[in-house]
Amino acid sequence: MARKAEARNIIYLACTECRERTYTTSKNRRNDSQRLELKKYCPRCRTHTLHREAK
Repeated sequence: MARKAEARNIIYLACTECRERTYTTSKNRRNDSQRLELKKYCPRCRTHTLHREAK
């Protein structure tokens, strides 16, 4: 069986408005050393806001 890649880590995306962590995703830390920023829907704010990678 193939071994799971160690370069990909699970990260949390937090809303910049309310700071709630609503999304999880994975990214390759070797290729993307910068923090991930995506525009996603926040159910707490009920609008599309910028979500950044949380620590």
